[in-house]
Amino acid sequence: MERHLALLVFLASFFYLFLFRRYTVMDPDEGIILQGAERILRGQVLYRDFFSFFTPGSYYLLAILFKALGSSILVARSWLVCLGSTLSVLTYLLARRVASRWVALATAALTTLTCLPLRFLVLHNWDSTLWACLALYSAARFVEASAAGEPTFKRRRRGSPKRWALALGSLTAITTLFEQSKGAGLALGLAAGLALLALAGRRRSLLGGGSWLALGVGLAWPFLVTFVWFGAQHGLTPMLADWVWPLHHYSRANHVPYGYQNWSESSRANLFGNHSWRHNLIAGLALAPCFLVPVLPLVAAGILAYFAVFHRTGRKAANGRELKVEGKIPSDLRPSTFNPGVTRSQESTALGDRHAYYILVSATLSGLLLSVVASRADILHFMYLAPLFYLVLAWILDGGDVYSTFFHAILPVLRVLVLTCFGFFALGMLLTNLDANVRIETRRGVIRTVAQDGVLEYVQAHVPAGSRMLVYPYLPLYYYLTDTFSPTSYDYIQPGMHTREQMAEVERDLASSRTPVVLYEYSFVEQIPTAWPNTPIEFIARDPIADSILKRYRPCQMLNSATGWRFLFMVRKDPKCPAESKVEGRR
Repeated sequence: MERHLALLVFLASFFYLFLFRRYTVMDPDEGIILQGAERILRGQVLYRDFFSFFTPGSYYLLAILFKALGSSILVARSWLVCLGSTLSVLTYLLARRVASRWVALATAALTTLTCLPLRFLVLHNWDSTLWACLALYSAARFVEASAAGEPTFKRRRRGSPKRWALALGSLTAITTLFEQSKGAGLALGLAAGLALLALAGRRRSLLGGGSWLALGVGLAWPFLVTFVWFGAQHGLTPMLADWVWPLHHYSRANHVPYGYQNWSESSRANLFGNHSWRHNLIAGLALAPCFLVPVLPLVAAGILAYFAVFHRTGRKAANGRELKVEGKIPSDLRPSTFNPGVTRSQESTALGDRHAYYILVSATLSGLLLSVVASRADILHFMYLAPLFYLVLAWILDGGDVYSTFFHAILPVLRVLVLTCFGFFALGMLLTNLDANVRIETRRGVIRTVAQDGVLEYVQAHVPAGSRMLVYPYLPLYYYLTDTFSPTSYDYIQPGMHTREQMAEVERDLASSRTPVVLYEYSFVEQIPTAWPNTPIEFIARDPIADSILKRYRPCQMLNSATGWRFLFMVRKDPKCPAESKVEGRR
């Protein structure tokens, strides 16, 4: 039954997310992995030939897909559809372990409707979240298979602890190779959860049977393969230097308050300006998830703290048996999720399976929370991990392990309110997608936007495919969609995040390569106060790359992207501008 439902969740998610496959808002972040994968297909080696402070997983995974299926935005987006559908299934399977079937299905539906549609972009963030979900699922199966005492389920149903330990170690390492901060947070959280379980009574079962050896082998082999391959390509030293680069530079410009919403003043005015009370009410309901999601990992941290202090759960279970809430059966006496004929109290070991689950998952979510806080604690980075954070929402909506008469009295109202807010949130994203009816032919496939993109049209009309063109400072998606390449080892360089030495390197490369065309976003400085409010003021006051561009190039055409960002199409001062075209940028 559960496998059939998991398959239905996957199919329903697949068909819904497929609606977003061609939709784009021309987000600058999406082009980073796309263009890096294209460089790899052209024979370049990551870190040795071009810079990135991400670990290599997403680049090479996408390069493999492009090699097999062709380099197209639709190939990359189709992978994203499959990824999002798998995330919904994993959310369902993890939530179902303690929540009712309908709550688990509702949580999986929220994952489908509100996670990827918020940022349907080809990013390493989504890839790494998939591996983190798989790692947590493997950890749950490892703990279940290692349960102390005589198991209620047959060993063949739980699987071998060593097999799940090997999978757990491998997936944790692979997560790190797709995003180092998320992998570090995941490893820290899993280690804390397993340590608490061992200290609380499962020491013998978790350490026995060679499981920890399998775990160590799983952690080691992905890194060993990576180090050997990059060493053979003479890229090991720059790889290690690029991996630690964010520790010194990334957080400086990307530091934002906890739960930061990335709204500009104009966005706030459009959302909550001089509108009717009905409009403001609907806007408030639709945006409520943006404020709720950052709270969920804090709840998980609170649950972890409770179990860390009060790890003797037997007393709590006994108190639960005595509780009567309007005929509600306490959770540990309900039928088991995967064995309906057995009560949970009968199948639990010295430390109940449900309590072990809460400890493990809460610890993992707490570790992932630390990774978000250490990098960029805005709403987008919380949403990247929402498929996991929504597990806390499932616990709340189910309420089976909350022993409070007041909570169960308000639970029906809470369920309606939460589902209403997330429903409005999802509806807004769906309507925006359906409203994007402008079809644009690019060299990498057809996309849909909400407005004409004068930049794409003009560049494709005047810059041949395969040419070198500098897009400055930050929209590498234009490289990929127009089949052009940066003349430097940087596909984007951001003032205030990249160093002065790196900016000087770009300036030298631009001067020596005599790049014929520059696409200069002169309005970029207007985005800094909203997107990167902690950017050092000296980088805004003086931009040496912009000064070099204005010195060596002259403007030919003002262009506007589909989202209204303003660009100058510029050529070197010696050649002439392209002939006047009917294609003009639109505001």
